[in-house]
Amino acid sequence: MSSAEIASLPESEGFKIRWGDLAPFIALGVIILLGTMINSNFMSANNLLNVITRSAFIAIIGVGATFVIATGGLDLSIGSMLAFVVGIMIMAMNALAPALGPWAIPAGAVVALVVGSLCGLLNGLIVTVGRIEPFIVTLGTMGIFRALITYMTDGGSLSIDRSLRSAYRPLYFGDFLGVPYPVIITLVIALLGAFILYRTKYGRRVTAVGSNSDVARFSGVHVGGVRTMAFVIQGFCVAVAAICYVPRLGAATPTTGQLWELQVITAVVIGGTLLRGGKAHIWGTVAGALILEVIANVMVLSDMVSEYLVAAVQGAIIIIAMLAHRFTSSR
Repeated sequence: MSSAEIASLPESEGFKIRWGDLAPFIALGVIILLGTMINSNFMSANNLLNVITRSAFIAIIGVGATFVIATGGLDLSIGSMLAFVVGIMIMAMNALAPALGPWAIPAGAVVALVVGSLCGLLNGLIVTVGRIEPFIVTLGTMGIFRALITYMTDGGSLSIDRSLRSAYRPLYFGDFLGVPYPVIITLVIALLGAFILYRTKYGRRVTAVGSNSDVARFSGVHVGGVRTMAFVIQGFCVAVAAICYVPRLGAATPTTGQLWELQVITAVVIGGTLLRGGKAHIWGTVAGALILEVIANVMVLSDMVSEYLVAAVQGAIIIIAMLAHRFTSSR
């Protein structure tokens, strides 16, 4: 094992409990307590299931974003990429529906996974081969993906074939033993992400590259390959979220996934992953996604703050989280 990988082990595999790692879960507990005090309906089973299910999209994409950010990168094309993948998936299912019937749904899901992974690969290759900052690259692809979905929908809406709607709806609205399917999918993705990040050589190299890419390179780590694969994982997770998203609204529009990149980055940062890279927490990201959705839900139930200010609150949260990271690092 290289020295860079060894140096990263305390961050990824240590069994010592750190209060900083527990902070997202403590914050989640406090917000839930406040929500209960503000409105008694907050703790109702229907409301809690709705909150958890709605947070699944950001949590799933956040798992992929954790890998990208842990390597020192950033993906601003997340929301636009999701809209583009949703559009391609719907077009594929509609084209296959006459021949395959309901089987067009899994076929469309495969198409979505391939397209999402290729979009991530495109971002990764431009960043690593072109040696351009991830911020600039994904800012460019964000505009490209958004323009493509606008062109595909002709500025309107692209809807799923009516013959597929009833068969597809249970993926979002159904459940297994009382647990909504999007929640189960989120847990599976988070478990896979945690295994890759904490228990594999690639995961150790992710944090090593994020900590110091030069040291990692001199230690024999293929920095470009690690970063490219992180973007591929990000694209794959976006595709999984797209598969869960389609049965919810059954259509793609030019505004699909708008500002989701802000929510995802916020969830990852407040979950304990350093924006400069080198430290990552998959389960913290999941907790961060829940925190954002719980805050939005409490705002709606309380009538104290307009729900139109949710994005402003999320923006303030990421600034506060960054200040907290800076303060703890300086200490």
